[in-house]
Amino acid sequence: MTPARATTRLALFTSALTGGGVQRSLRNLAVALVQTGYAVDLLVCHGDREQADLLERAGVRVIVLARSAPMVGRFLAWRADSTGTPALARTVLLPLKTWSKVDYLAALRDYLTATRPAGLLSAMTQCNLVALWAHRLAGRPGRLVVSERNMLSSFVRGHANKSRWRHLPALVARSYPRADAVVGVSCAVADDLAACTGLARAAIVTAPNPVVDQALREAAAIEPDHPWFAAGQPPVILGVGRLVAQKDPITLLHAFAELRARRAARLMLVGDGPLTPQLAALAGELGVADDLALTGWQDNPFPAMAAAAVFVLPSKFEGLPGVLIQALACGCPVVATDCPGGSAEILDHGHYGRLVPIGDAGAMAGAIEATLDNPPDRQALKTRAEHYSAETSAKRYAELLTGIRTTTR
Repeated sequence: MTPARATTRLALFTSALTGGGVQRSLRNLAVALVQTGYAVDLLVCHGDREQADLLERAGVRVIVLARSAPMVGRFLAWRADSTGTPALARTVLLPLKTWSKVDYLAALRDYLTATRPAGLLSAMTQCNLVALWAHRLAGRPGRLVVSERNMLSSFVRGHANKSRWRHLPALVARSYPRADAVVGVSCAVADDLAACTGLARAAIVTAPNPVVDQALREAAAIEPDHPWFAAGQPPVILGVGRLVAQKDPITLLHAFAELRARRAARLMLVGDGPLTPQLAALAGELGVADDLALTGWQDNPFPAMAAAAVFVLPSKFEGLPGVLIQALACGCPVVATDCPGGSAEILDHGHYGRLVPIGDAGAMAGAIEATLDNPPDRQALKTRAEHYSAETSAKRYAELLTGIRTTTR
């Protein structure tokens, strides 16, 4: 591939610089695109000085969009889709409280009008809709790619008590065909998007998330400083992620208690969230409090991943779980729920890690124990993770954003 000229500018748009897997993915992609030779702007609604400094040192221009008055965003959304639909009215225009992302529509329109990047990629449903409206108001400068990062149907079901979200699939179905490309980050996400909205499945492409980069590879080689990873200690079962209902750490803790009743082991949960007090109390009830470490969030969990005996992802649903790919990249054997989303896809339907039913603590405990007794080849796991390398992802997204296919695959 001929290196891109630095005058070719691409833009990425999402909600914030920090917050979770989507934000990390966009940061990684921005850096990878710069390394490929593009000039890259990362536009966000909410900034973070530390992350912005890191990105700017890597050559990414970070732009924190200004927030307008709420009614400005609603008016511009109506202007962008002036024929109107009940879905637009009920989702954005009429609710007393609408989404905060709409408040950044004016600033995104102004950026596109002034800068006119060759391509704009947005991530997550609300940001995608704002990007579509801003792109239209700016006169459609360059290409627009919208990407779904999670299961839209699960989001809609999870917010069924809020009437405005019931109309979201209809609004997506009306709006997404105006993009130059619609991306699902996994086949499961693409399938769900088509089923939930009625969009043609053939019109939705997939592209890998940029998860594995050189910084991750180097971080995985660092010795972990937690005493549980010292030589001669019991094996550590590791979970990494927000301690929320979707991630279901409660089932993992029950599974660990079953395992701990049969053999020595320890459970480390890296992350924070509203379930932290409940997990600490439940560990006491199950008699495993001394073998549970709730470390809080860590920016660099990769040394722990490389040293852990088994990584477990107990989620109820996912999009394309980057943390599962990260564990593979660190060479850590994995167990995951066969939940809606990309987990089974990442593991090649069980070839690279055991899959268990959602919420089944007994099956999870059995899979962890089987993995402890018969661990897979760690190098094979690392090789599998390279399918989701930043280099591979940047090449694919550059094609989508510029409309130019590379001659080598």
